[in-house]
Amino acid sequence: MTFQQIELTTKNQLAYITINRPDVRNALNKETLDEMVEALESLSEDPEVGAVIFTGKGEKSFAAGADISQLTEKTAADALASKGMQYVYDMIESYDKPTIAMINGYALGGGCELAMACDIRVASTQAKLGLPELNLSIIPGAGGTQRLARLVGKGKALEMILTGKLIDAREAVQFGLVAEAVEPDELPAKVEEVAGKILAKGPLAVKLAKLSVHMGTETDMKTGLMLEKLSQAILFNSEDKNEGTRAFLEKRKAEFLGK
Repeated sequence: MTFQQIELTTKNQLAYITINRPDVRNALNKETLDEMVEALESLSEDPEVGAVIFTGKGEKSFAAGADISQLTEKTAADALASKGMQYVYDMIESYDKPTIAMINGYALGGGCELAMACDIRVASTQAKLGLPELNLSIIPGAGGTQRLARLVGKGKALEMILTGKLIDAREAVQFGLVAEAVEPDELPAKVEEVAGKILAKGPLAVKLAKLSVHMGTETDMKTGLMLEKLSQAILFNSEDKNEGTRAFLEKRKAEFLGK
């Protein structure tokens, strides 16, 4: 599969989707988003891939927002289109495999929104994150107003969005926007370490845990608890649960099959 705007590579059950536009700080244009969707669709059918990692080409930028040259042409119809940037990020958030944002540099606007759509965010200490859209007299429109508030709280989200403030990786960790911040040369290894911990778990349990958290936090407590209970019921009847419990009792590594 050949791409122009991204690179797709695999390594040890991990798939890397790398935004490959370093000359424009990995700005996200429509073509890049389309290629992301195509890559995700192909990876969902690949049993050898257990997790997907998003990052940006080079050392300066994860993704520096939407491509402004295309933004100048946007109309109300584009904002209301059914398959825009918001659609792509919703797809990432609900993806059936775990996703990690490896934030190697600036994650601004749509780039920050991409990172927030991932399950886990690990950043370089040189990274900067923010939603500066109001400088252009628009708002974060790919989930930024909603995901940021849920991750860091309404007060911090309003401060960042209304002022356009950029925060460094350590502050992002403090407010829960980023899970960990490490030195740039340690970032790939740290992401692989985090991914490895996830891959060691039962894949069906990982999938249902994601579903329970993402869907449960969007509803009331009683409905969320019922979703959790039903997910657990599925897992109690799974082969992987039997394997996991046997492996624990036999003091050996579990061999999960995802069923």
